[in-house]
Amino acid sequence: MIQNKIVVRYQDGKTLKGHTSDFLPAKPTFHITLDEAAPETAPLEVPVSGIKAVFFVKDFAGDPEHKKTNDFTAGKSVGGRKIKVKFKDGETLVGTTQGYDPKRVGFFVVPADADSNNERCFVVAGATQGVSFI
Repeated sequence: MIQNKIVVRYQDGKTLKGHTSDFLPAKPTFHITLDEAAPETAPLEVPVSGIKAVFFVKDFAGDPEHKKTNDFTAGKSVGGRKIKVKFKDGETLVGTTQGYDPKRVGFFVVPADADSNNERCFVVAGATQGVSFI
């Protein structure tokens, strides 16, 4: 079973780090096994309605020296449509998407920052203040 490394950010600011094997964009819940939990600990059920986003990450530590950017790498082709997401908490995410539809619960974004620790992000539409194509 494939285990994705994820960081879940809630709309209230809470954060969870762990692994999931059952996240699907159309499901109202998924499960996370916390990174620091004992092996026998049961996974937590996470309702999508209360979260801001699910970040699929390369590793949990990230690179503290990395300077986050919302700029695309010059000369590098991108897949999908360029998009700018403004969250209700003020954070902005710029990247590309293959399937933004405002009627859906959420959508995936691949960050513009090629050196980001985030491989992709599932943005919950209800946590956004504005979404625009750029």
